[in-house]
Amino acid sequence: MAELLREIVVISGKGGTGKTSLTCAFAALAKNTLLCDLDVDVPDMHIILKPTPRREEPFMGGNKARIQEELCEGCGSCRDLCQFEAIREQDGHFLVDQALCEGCGVCYSLCPQKAIAFPEALCGHWFISDTRFGPFVHAQLKPGEENSGKLVSLLKKEARALAKSLGATTILCDGSPGTGCPVVSSLAGASLALAVVEPSLSGQHDFQRVAGVCAHFHIPVGVIINRYDLNPEGTEALESLCQKENYPLFGKIPFSGDIPKASQQGLALTELPGPLAGTVETIWQKIVQFQPQAQHILRPMPGKTS
Repeated sequence: MAELLREIVVISGKGGTGKTSLTCAFAALAKNTLLCDLDVDVPDMHIILKPTPRREEPFMGGNKARIQEELCEGCGSCRDLCQFEAIREQDGHFLVDQALCEGCGVCYSLCPQKAIAFPEALCGHWFISDTRFGPFVHAQLKPGEENSGKLVSLLKKEARALAKSLGATTILCDGSPGTGCPVVSSLAGASLALAVVEPSLSGQHDFQRVAGVCAHFHIPVGVIINRYDLNPEGTEALESLCQKENYPLFGKIPFSGDIPKASQQGLALTELPGPLAGTVETIWQKIVQFQPQAQHILRPMPGKTS
């Protein structure tokens, strides 16, 4: 019988917790694994992985208005209707500022002359690449573009198809931070959410919010406490929370100069010799051996999933 495909998504309640650094460190240790960067708004796994693209595809993520001058009679109703001030008059012609257009479609729907086109807009590109750690699915949105949740869903679909074709047993994803639409898309269908948490009051609060999202979708959550030694009381509080709520605590990582040192050299943390690399490897082995149980999935607390 073919081995089931496991999907691990590394998440955090906010940015800057060390989520991407740990994902890259795990990527260097993982076997028979496909890598995926789902943090499409600010992707940065490529900085460490140094991918060589072998496939590039456009991402059409929405619609933008465009005035067809041959049909426009210059009534100005589109400008008056636009709530985002994206339409302006210039030299007797009306123009749509693509950077300001939100793609709401009001001008397109209400133009009396039907002079506004509403084509799909190019929002970025997505890639399938090769890296020293294995195949890599990733993307780059154009600055200011939206529909990142849709792009995340597309990447997950492509990653799963590629993993199955290659016979990979695991997809390791760097998820989006926070609790918004891209996070929901990142978590969809995941086998395990791996939360990287800082030992502070705000870190605990952010974790509880993202854990509530995971619980809503019945996805088990495991915890890694990063920079645990900077706030022993905060670490103790997180450990108590994990014990109380049955969240598996996979390990604790101390504050260390090895992390920026590895990044400066373009290396994953586990490629840099030292005790911290050994700590991360031990954590990864616990993750690999982890078998989720029903008690690892809790009901979301009211008001914690939005």
